[in-house]
Amino acid sequence: MKKTNKPQIILASNNQGKIREIQFLLPDYEIIPQSEVVQTEAEETGLTFVENALLKARHAAQHCHLPVIADDSGLAVDALDGEPGIYSARYAGIGANDKDNNDRLLLELTDVPFEERTARFICLLVMLDHAADPVPRIAQGVWEGRILFHPQGANGFGYDPLFWVPSHHCSSAELPPEVKNSLSHRGQALRQLASLLKK
Repeated sequence: MKKTNKPQIILASNNQGKIREIQFLLPDYEIIPQSEVVQTEAEETGLTFVENALLKARHAAQHCHLPVIADDSGLAVDALDGEPGIYSARYAGIGANDKDNNDRLLLELTDVPFEERTARFICLLVMLDHAADPVPRIAQGVWEGRILFHPQGANGFGYDPLFWVPSHHCSSAELPPEVKNSLSHRGQALRQLASLLKK
C-alpha cells in the first residue's frame, strides 16, 4: 500500500471525486481509499451528518492500523425542509447515480421560483486515530447557494451542476477545481481539519 513517504490516511469512501478533492486539500498526506483495506461499506443508520461520518470512520478503522477520515455531506434545500440532507447520495433510491438524484431534485422543485431555491452544501468530517478513539477530530463546512432549473457545467460531481454560486455567477460544476476547493463546504471542513492536525 505504501506509495510515497508521506503519512498515510485512509479515506472511508471510494468516491473518486471526494478522493481527488481531499488529496488536493491535504497535500502533506497520502490519501488511501478504503477499498484498499476493506471491501464492505458502513451502514449509514445515523440521523445526522456527524453520526454517519463517525459510523463510516469506525467501520474503516476496524480494518487498518492507520488514521481514518470520513466525510458525510449533502445538500439541504430550504423549500424542501432540508431535503435531501443525509439522504443526498441516495435521494432517488438505493443505487441512484448523480443524474437520477439531480432529476428527482428538479422534479421536487418544479414550481419553486429561483428566489425561493435557497440551499446549502454541508460537510461533516471526522478523523479517528484508531477504531476506539474516544476523541475524534470533527470539522464542518457550509456553502450557501441556490438550485438552478437545469444542470450547468461539466466539472465536479453530485449536485454540483445544479448548485448556483452567487459570488461567481455560475454553477459549482463550472468552477475550476482550485476555485471550487477554495469555496466549498468540503474545502472549508478540510482546512479546519488540517489546522487541527497541526496542533
